[in-house]
Parts: sequence; structure tokens; C-alpha cells
Amino acid sequence: MSRSAHPAGPRHADVLPEGHYSAPPADLNKLDEKVWSRTVGRDQDGVATVGGITVTRLAEEFGTPAYFLDEADFRARCRAWADAFGKDADVFYAGKAFLSRAVVRWLHEEGLNLDVCSGGELTTALDAGMPAERIAFHGNNKSLAEIEKAVRVGVGRIVLDSFQEIARVAHVAQAQGRRQRVQIRVTVGVEAHTHEFIATAHEDQKFGIALGGGQAAEAVRRALKLDGLELIGIHSHIGSQIFDMAGFEVSARRVVQLLAEVRDEHGVELPEIDLGGGLGIAYTSEDDPREPHEIAKALSDIVTRECGAAGLRTPRISVEPGRAIVGPTAFTLYEVGTVKPLEGLRTYVSVDGGMSDNIRTALYDAEYSVALVSRTSDAESMLSRVVGKHCESGDIVVRDAFLPADLAPGDLIAVPATGAYCRSMASNYNHALRPPVVAVKDGEARVIVRRETEEDLLRLDVG
Repeated sequence: MSRSAHPAGPRHADVLPEGHYSAPPADLNKLDEKVWSRTVGRDQDGVATVGGITVTRLAEEFGTPAYFLDEADFRARCRAWADAFGKDADVFYAGKAFLSRAVVRWLHEEGLNLDVCSGGELTTALDAGMPAERIAFHGNNKSLAEIEKAVRVGVGRIVLDSFQEIARVAHVAQAQGRRQRVQIRVTVGVEAHTHEFIATAHEDQKFGIALGGGQAAEAVRRALKLDGLELIGIHSHIGSQIFDMAGFEVSARRVVQLLAEVRDEHGVELPEIDLGGGLGIAYTSEDDPREPHEIAKALSDIVTRECGAAGLRTPRISVEPGRAIVGPTAFTLYEVGTVKPLEGLRTYVSVDGGMSDNIRTALYDAEYSVALVSRTSDAESMLSRVVGKHCESGDIVVRDAFLPADLAPGDLIAVPATGAYCRSMASNYNHALRPPVVAVKDGEARVIVRRETEEDLLRLDVG
């Protein structure tokens, strides 16, 4: 197929159908630094590179689809968060965003702690050498086996999510002759400005113990009375992909108010407060995330001010960035399979992956950017929808974007900012094989999570 412009599908000068897109960029060949990892660029031939390696070489060696993780960028972001909060605060990387043994080792080497929320994540963390005391264990329904293991290995904290869990963790700790450090997760009634599926601090949802009705205060009473528990603080998480700090201010104010009530009733000033994570990243050029030092200063100022007003000593602050660290550091590389223009609507670009490697567009209506990366193009832009190869009309990777009108089968396109939740939430829908994760740094690339094989699929099918 020649790379001539397709005869159908609206160009940027035409009247466009309703959608999520913004105006086409002035230069389709320019890679927006806001959405790509730090070592991504183009070589003299116009081919995109990461860590000094061209995407064409990466595709030849590792195939497509594949996730390519910029290790230097990941490590730099870890250091930025650690430096921003300093020695008087704790940064816990939220492992649910993406976790592998290599990532755990990087976190350990860069001085970050780790937040896990399942037995599998805990096993991965321990196997890769993360000290147990630097691990926090989350989850709204931890199994007895998970709790027993967490207490036995000596995790630094368990975040209690219900009245049943308060009693359960205390019982396990006493049975093992231990006193487990815990925090109580409270829901503070904050409506974060994000998708309803990832808003976690309003009262009508599954996480935490509500401040309303005195439930959180009762949870504190019970935890303080149990010999197996050492209550070290209160935890709050208001949601994900949040840019506005106003929600954190309201949350901090309400958590500090609870700390004051605990002091007044029990004569105890809890030494820690965890404000969770959820800070947004740039998926498109319109997103405007804050830098770690801005976030650190804003949160520190909020907590210090509120504690001062309540007559409390300022507690040690913890935060849990996951997406904010790993999200921008990776992109997914696809090969174009078919290009299907629809007269007066848009052009459908099918790739060799889809919702099995990125469910977020279908699940959250998430928006992404996309670029032609195996070459440059002087063609005009066309309104495009990048879709996968699965048996679902909702199998959409990028809902609305502008790509060069001479895009053709065999071209490589890449979707940036896919480091968080894409591999973690990947599936075998239609018996797709989950892509590999390849770390790239200083001209070298290595697989840190290998591509699944058909043998992997059949190995689990024991019928």
C-alpha cells in the first residue's frame, strides 16, 4: 500500500464530528515533552528514540505491542519525590500502578518506600529485596493469610480499612506475639474532581471508615484498646488523576480535626498522617500536572497550618505517588495493521494491541496522545481513532487524535504515558498475550517482564 493520502475521513480544515480532541498540533512530527519521558526524542532520520535507541530497533528486537520504560526517567522521578519531601516525610511508591522485581530494586536504591495492596505485590516486594519495614500494606478486604504473612515478615504498617480488620489484625499480631504498627483509613467526604471509579474519599464507596457519624472516632477507640496494635496515624486518599490541591486541603483539615479529637479524648497525639496519592500526570498537552516540590510544599503548608490552628504538633507526613512516578516513564509501541477512513467522520487506525494492554480508555474514558514514530511525515493531519484488534466496539486505545494522512500498515505508532495501570490491568481477553515490559537506559534495553507465550496460556488450562 502506498503512503498516499486517504481519500476519505475529515482533515483538520473540515468540520469535525463531536469528540474529545482538541485542535490539531501545528507540527505532527514534534513530540510534546509534557507527555513523553525525558530521554525520548527523534534521530536525524526522524525515527523516535528512547534512551538512545530507535523504536525501529526496539520493535525488531522485542516485537510489538510492547511497553518501553525509560529507566533513567523513572529513577529521576523517584529522586525528585524523595528530595521534595525530605527526611521529615515518607514517600511510598504505590505498587498497584506497576510493579516488578526490577522496579522494586530501583525504588530501594533510590530511597523510596513501597505501598502494596495484595499478597502477590507483597511477595514481589520481598522477593526483590525491599526491607519489610519499608512496606505499607493496603486493601479493603485483606485475607487472613495475607494479614498473617504481613505481620510475620514485619511490614512497617498495615492500613486498617474496617472494624472487622481492626479486630482481625490485632488477633493475628497477638497470636504471633507481635505489636503491629497500623494506620486507620478514613473517608473524609471529599468529592475529588475525577472519574467516579477512581474517586475514593466520598462516603458512598468501599474504602475506609467514614468520619461521619463518629465511625472513625470509634475505630480509633477500638485500635487504642487492643494490645496487638500500635496506632501510629490516620490515612486518607481522595482519588486518582487529580490536579487541584483544594481536595487535599479539605481532607487534611478534616483529618487534623480527628487528630485533635483523639488528643482531647485519649490524651494521645498520633505521630503520622498519610494523605495518599492520586496526583495527576499529563496524558495530553492540555494536562498541567504539578511538580513534586510544589506538591510537597502545598501539603506541608496545609498540614502545618491546620495543626497550628488545632494546637497540635505537626505529624510526620506520608504520600503515595504511583502514577505520578511511573506513568510518564513508559510508552506503548504498536504496529499499524489497517487504516480505514469513514467518509465525513474519521479514520480508524487498527493496531496489534488494544484493550488487553490498555483498558483505561474503555474503563475510564481516559484520554491519551499518540504519534507516528517510525518516520516523520509532511502529510496533512487526519482525525483518527486508534483501535485494537479485540471483538469489542469499545476496544479503543486513543479515542480522538490527529495523525498524518499518509499513515499506512507497517508504520509504528506510540502512545505515551502508559507506565501506570496499563500492564498492571492487562488481560488475556481473546487469549491475547500480554506484552513485555522493556527497560531502556543509556543505549541498552532489557526485558524486565517478558512477553507471554501461547505455552503460558496452555499451562494454566488444565482441563
